Amino acid sequence: LTPEQIRAAVGRVDGDYIRQNAATGRDWPSYGLNHAENRFSPLRAVNVDTVSQLGLAWSYDLGSKRGVQATPVVVGGVMYVTASWSVVHALNARTGERIWTFDPEVPREYGEKGCCDVVNRGVAVHRGKVYVASYDGRLFALDAATGAKVWEKDTIIDRSRPYTISGAVRVFKNKVVIGNGGAEYGVRGYLTAYDAETG
Repeated sequence: LTPEQIRAAVGRVDGDYIRQNAATGRDWPSYGLNHAENRFSPLRAVNVDTVSQLGLAWSYDLGSKRGVQATPVVVGGVMYVTASWSVVHALNARTGERIWTFDPEVPREYGEKGCCDVVNRGVAVHRGKVYVASYDGRLFALDAATGAKVWEKDTIIDRSRPYTISGAVRVFKNKVVIGNGGAEYGVRGYLTAYDAETG
């Protein structure tokens, strides 16, 4: 997979692509497959007659012994998945070979601000970019082919309070949407939205 092939594949992903793909299941371009997040694949290759033929094709070490709760996103043969501390891995979906890794370098002392480990539930892809929110409340747009940072925004309105982000990013109508957490420590959650191109 060349950077050009990756950019071309992810460059096609928008709301229309996600809706059309839901009928074929060729890719898994959004959290839960589609905007309804029903997690239902229309693929028919795995069924009651073939399920016994399934086996391990490859494995990849995410580099952490902490919690992993992400749903991978797959577009054009590339799997984008997050690990603990909001680290993003882009892998060749056929071979498991690493294409790139992005580490937002969340300060490790920030881990005490959340209740339930330093997990991240996934990324969004849209028009050539991968979006991820870091545990410490920053939102990143990355080049889908290289993992290079395109832009970064701080989503936290009050840094004196224990806000965190562990949820998966969503993109809808060219807006990147993310919510934060921290209610277990007395903060009140809110949603923020950013322009997908410029932040």
